[in-house]
Amino acid sequence: MKNPAKLLAIPALLFVAVASVRAQSAAPPPAAAAGAFPKVAIVDIRAALGSTAEGKQVAAEIQSQFSAKQADLENMRKNLEDIQNRLTNGARTLSDDERARLERQGTRMQQQLQRKQEEYQADMNEAQQDAIEKLGRKMGEIISRYARDNGYLMIMDAQVCNIYCSNQLDITQDIIRLYDQAYPVKGAASAPPKPGAAPAAQKPVQPATNPPPAKPKP
Repeated sequence: MKNPAKLLAIPALLFVAVASVRAQSAAPPPAAAAGAFPKVAIVDIRAALGSTAEGKQVAAEIQSQFSAKQADLENMRKNLEDIQNRLTNGARTLSDDERARLERQGTRMQQQLQRKQEEYQADMNEAQQDAIEKLGRKMGEIISRYARDNGYLMIMDAQVCNIYCSNQLDITQDIIRLYDQAYPVKGAASAPPKPGAAPAAQKPVQPATNPPPAKPKP
């Protein structure tokens, strides 16, 4: 059985985060000069949510929260396999009463396993959705602020660009960095500089630039 705890911020729940980003209200950026190429950019929302320090922390918390239930399901599955193996290997040696007893036990265990798996998956999906909605709202604020500050007319989710988008349009790493700055996680701070070492100069975030349209060949 696959580990659903590793599925934070994957396509099944990606639309929650995308909806949160699109719902952000932002003042229109300054109008582009006549003849200027419109500024657009793309963000890989899935990668951004899972790559922030807070996103990694939330995924680890969900993993820990459901680890005991997952272990219980694995034990039930192994016990069920053991019963099935005993029935298969003892097809010619088991008495009718023992075979019937094992079959009833296997049926009950199969029903219990199915019920617990459904409960586990429902609880897991709810925890994931709550986490992604929370992270998605914050991510939407960061993206909206980035667009206003840098004069972008449009920022799209990278998953929407299914034909071609230049890497020069990708601002995912900028958004991850800005998110971590706005919502730092305890214990994730970088190590303090060594005594006597000069502090490193911080590089400003450089917004993605759009390449000018190609000139037609004669």
